[in-house]
Amino acid sequence: MKLNTFVIACMLAFTSIVPVKAQVVLDLSLITCKQLLDSDPERQALIGSWMSGYFSASKNLNMLDFRYVERNRKVVGNYCKTHKSDTVMSAMQKNWR
Repeated sequence: MKLNTFVIACMLAFTSIVPVKAQVVLDLSLITCKQLLDSDPERQALIGSWMSGYFSASKNLNMLDFRYVERNRKVVGNYCKTHKSDTVMSAMQKNWR
């Protein structure tokens, strides 16, 4: 009896496992400030780094000044705290130097 209960419990446990699929593609033009602020610090840093490269390339800059990257990250973060429905892209366009 105990063996049958154990076998049934194991079968239920294994059949209820659902594979988790990671989000592998982000459309950065659609991410809102709220979504950015709610994400974990690693994702925030990744998005900030990508945006830095994106805007540097759009201005045809080939040098990276970490002081400006950090400054822009803080300015955009502060902007996003008060404009949570804006997209991060528009926040960066309004505040990026």
